[in-house]
Amino acid sequence: MQPVLFLSHGGGPLPLLDDPEHAELLLTYALIRHKLDGLQPLPSALLFISAHWETKEPTLTAAAQPSLLFDYYGFPPQSYQLRYPAPGAPGLAASLAEQLAAGGWTTHLDAERGLDHGVFVPGMLLFPRADIPCLQLSLLDSLDAAAHLELGHALRALRDENVLIIGSGFSFHNMRAFFDPVTNQEASLNLAFENWLESSLRIDDEQLRENSLANWKQAPGAAFCHPREEHLLPIHVCAAAAGKPVTQEWRFTALNRHGSCYWWD
Repeated sequence: MQPVLFLSHGGGPLPLLDDPEHAELLLTYALIRHKLDGLQPLPSALLFISAHWETKEPTLTAAAQPSLLFDYYGFPPQSYQLRYPAPGAPGLAASLAEQLAAGGWTTHLDAERGLDHGVFVPGMLLFPRADIPCLQLSLLDSLDAAAHLELGHALRALRDENVLIIGSGFSFHNMRAFFDPVTNQEASLNLAFENWLESSLRIDDEQLRENSLANWKQAPGAAFCHPREEHLLPIHVCAAAAGKPVTQEWRFTALNRHGSCYWWD
């Protein structure tokens, strides 16, 4: 059985550009890569749920050789010349679409869309050989937490099919705050939400754990840390796909804010 992984992926391509404000994130990724390198067996495919793709109904990339989608702006020219030639997984995409349909989901395949930076940035850092097939599953544009927990339930069987499920977002994502000076009050809200998130993910009882995640807007600091929820929801998918409390957490500071990555055995 493959684990489940949630990654805070940093600011656009900055983790690939030796940005000093991502130094701790890169150290965290080095630890995660070491853990991934020890997996036996290695995953036969990677399923990414990225914060940067929202559709009305679940949609899967289905290209045999997916391109890259440079969905960021204003970065150095080399940011738009990156390559991550991992193969796609159209067969797995079709199979997963059938599984989701059997569970009542209306699902679509997209053979044109490339992998966005929520996929290829962590992919380049954690799987640099680009030899494991990658596909991407969209978030639901309803941004409903309970619906994303249900989506995670529908993915749970993939773990037994040797597929590594990876949520890619950011445990803190307030774009304005990234560029503002850090105040004591904001730092306190940031840390309070990180503590709440870890505590919720470690709840033993599955129903209580998922109830806490479904009601995340009631958490301390929630409105400040996530004015919009798309970077948080991949955690919901991961937690439900794992079906158990989180096993390991890594904390770091990036762009002067606290963030986390999570692993479920």
